[in-house]
Amino acid sequence: MAEQHDSIRAGAAGTAPVPLSVLYLATVGSGRTATDALRTSVELARGAERLGYHRFWVAEHHSMPGVASSSPAVILAHLAAHTERIRLGSGGVMLPNHAPLVIAEQFGTLEALAPGRIDLGLGRAPGTDGATAAALRRTDRLNEGAEDFPQQLTELTRFLDDDFPDGHPYRRIHAVPGPVQGTVAGGVQSPARPPVWLLGSSGFSARLAGVLGLPFAFAHHFSAAHTIPALDLYRESFRPSATLDEPYALIGVSALATEDEKEARREVLTGALSMVRLRTGRPGLIPSPEEAEAHEFSALEQEFAESWLRNVVHGTADAVRDGLDGLVKRTGADELMITSNAHGARARLRSYELIAEAYGLPGAQG
Repeated sequence: MAEQHDSIRAGAAGTAPVPLSVLYLATVGSGRTATDALRTSVELARGAERLGYHRFWVAEHHSMPGVASSSPAVILAHLAAHTERIRLGSGGVMLPNHAPLVIAEQFGTLEALAPGRIDLGLGRAPGTDGATAAALRRTDRLNEGAEDFPQQLTELTRFLDDDFPDGHPYRRIHAVPGPVQGTVAGGVQSPARPPVWLLGSSGFSARLAGVLGLPFAFAHHFSAAHTIPALDLYRESFRPSATLDEPYALIGVSALATEDEKEARREVLTGALSMVRLRTGRPGLIPSPEEAEAHEFSALEQEFAESWLRNVVHGTADAVRDGLDGLVKRTGADELMITSNAHGARARLRSYELIAEAYGLPGAQG
């Protein structure tokens, strides 16, 4: 049987049914700057570490005024310098946007900076609109990038492991920092490398993760209708590997806890309005609660906002705990990764504190 990867599986803390983690998009609120958002990333990562959350991941998005996480590797390097224990990772890097060698070099560098704490989550979507994806990839043949994903994944994995076969055109090319440093005269190199996760919002990556025996992270927070079918497909397709003996599925969930139920609704409405604007081609900064309350939603906008909010677990800490518990029971998820929709840093951090207290996580007070 395969050796279980300790960096993937973890025990649940406190009374939580599964490990709890954090996803941050470096969102920029109205009246705030990207500097504010990135400073918040440090505050949240350190808070999550103190409270007892398992991981802290950042996502890759492009050409969105309200999202400052266009360069996950840069942000993760900054977070590595300000944390000590929490796992840090990408949720995720969009593989078709980058040369596999570049990703291997970036995450090899991160592994050298924070040994044993780095996760490499990979996605197949561009994380942006088609025009921006074409600029990133320097081609307008975007379907080819998505269709080539398994080949790109194989290439990236071989760079990470430095094990291209003899005769391969890349056999003498090495991702540095990486395993090659342990093979040269006098070289000493840790055998560890960042574990690879596949991310998805549909069945493609679910099946691929299963076939390859990799951990799988599903974007329940924006594709809730497909969560259970994708997780079922992942588990049905799973084949034991050198990485995992059994499936391991994480799901991203949008959740916000406050001391008062009405305040929670007021805060999450900002995220709903932001999504309305994004889906109607008007992306902008995350509105303040006051802006969201004053907005006159059209009938279609109201319908979309309410549909969006039904998938956001929000309310008091007890209500959020009950909602998260129910989600684990329905999906069988092995880990929850919580993203909090709110305009300000304080509301986000307080939400993670309240959730930690509700579950009795080791660093929670109260």
